[in-house]
Amino acid sequence: MIPRYSLPEMSGVFSDVERFKRWLEIELLATDAHAALGLLPPETAAHCRERAPLIDDAFVQAVLDRERVTDHDVAAFVDVVQGAIGAPAGSWIHYGLTSSDIVDTAWCWMLRDACELLIEASTQLLAVVKELALRHRRTVMIGRTHGVHAEPTTFGMKVALWALQIGRDRDRLRSALATIAVCKLSGAVGTYSNIDPAVERFVGDKLGLTPVPATQVIARDRHAEFLYACASVGSTMELIAVELRHLQRTEVREVEEGFKVGQKGSSAMPHKRNPISAETISGLSRVLRANLQAGLQDIALWHERDISHSSVERIVLPDSAVLAHYVINRMRRLLTGLQVFPERMMANLESSHGVVFSQPVLLSLVQSGLSRDEAYRIVQDNAMLAWDAGRSFRDLLDEDERVAIDPAVLDDAFDVQRSLRHVARVFEALDEII
Repeated sequence: MIPRYSLPEMSGVFSDVERFKRWLEIELLATDAHAALGLLPPETAAHCRERAPLIDDAFVQAVLDRERVTDHDVAAFVDVVQGAIGAPAGSWIHYGLTSSDIVDTAWCWMLRDACELLIEASTQLLAVVKELALRHRRTVMIGRTHGVHAEPTTFGMKVALWALQIGRDRDRLRSALATIAVCKLSGAVGTYSNIDPAVERFVGDKLGLTPVPATQVIARDRHAEFLYACASVGSTMELIAVELRHLQRTEVREVEEGFKVGQKGSSAMPHKRNPISAETISGLSRVLRANLQAGLQDIALWHERDISHSSVERIVLPDSAVLAHYVINRMRRLLTGLQVFPERMMANLESSHGVVFSQPVLLSLVQSGLSRDEAYRIVQDNAMLAWDAGRSFRDLLDEDERVAIDPAVLDDAFDVQRSLRHVARVFEALDEII
């Protein structure tokens, strides 16, 4: 992933240096396990660890140079490591293993750590979203369906519903972590033909990974679940971002992204303050969903393995982890600095002349004895006239001889607090997930 959309704590998990460090530790742990089984003297395993090369940029370059000869990255890695350790001890590196034992176990180790970072970031975002929801619990605004005024709601309720979805994404990440935190060191086609299953258990215990049955590779539905969790995170962030972009439109202007001193919204128009964070999040979410499609196609491999998945994963696994982490943190910054305009929210609600109370009026007429269809037509006639003539919906109802109900009943129907009397239900659910 390009640095613009990367945060160092996540991108560092997938760096070449970090990847080779993990490969080396898996190899050394396997050698330790062979020693524990009596296959080689303990001092030989100790020698391998003592003489193991430092994994740094120079080591990475040495592997790349060797790969030009081997045309195989793991074989090149093993050659460089064995050369650094020296014979005869170095010959025990990679004993009984196949490349996928190292690569797949390292992938799962990295993805487990990535999940932990994503869960931590989600928890931090949840705290910000919860605080915003509670602060605006009673901030009245119009709810919209199809982009059209519907009924009153509160901005806090809207935000609380975002939090509930973020909580579900966090649960998906936890599930993905449990699914991906596995390992395999079972040889060429997964039959342990040249390696004792005890080696796999030993390495798994040391790394906190669960050994699983496999072919030559760990089944890719596990990786697809991780990519789904990342794509789901991106889609939730986009849901929030799209809503904020709509609410920031000039004609609406109920919220606005923070705008720091010195910031420029446009190179040409000095007045512009644009929803750039929300738009960036919307765009990156498309990449996350596209990566999921590629990951799903990686599940079906030929026989015990092929490498059609390998090139794809080198891109989509780290990129999805980095992007999901980035959009969560970008959203946290956006919401922390979000400007909310309650007066504008109320003005927009009132701009539709009271027609947003049409449903309680309808129900009041039904309670008075009218058929639902008759009541609906009365309310609809007056609501459309209110829209078209720019008149008060309530005044039109008072003038309509067909509306024969107590004015106090109408007063209750037009009371915004009546519409919001059960909002607490959402906040009870919010308390449960936090």
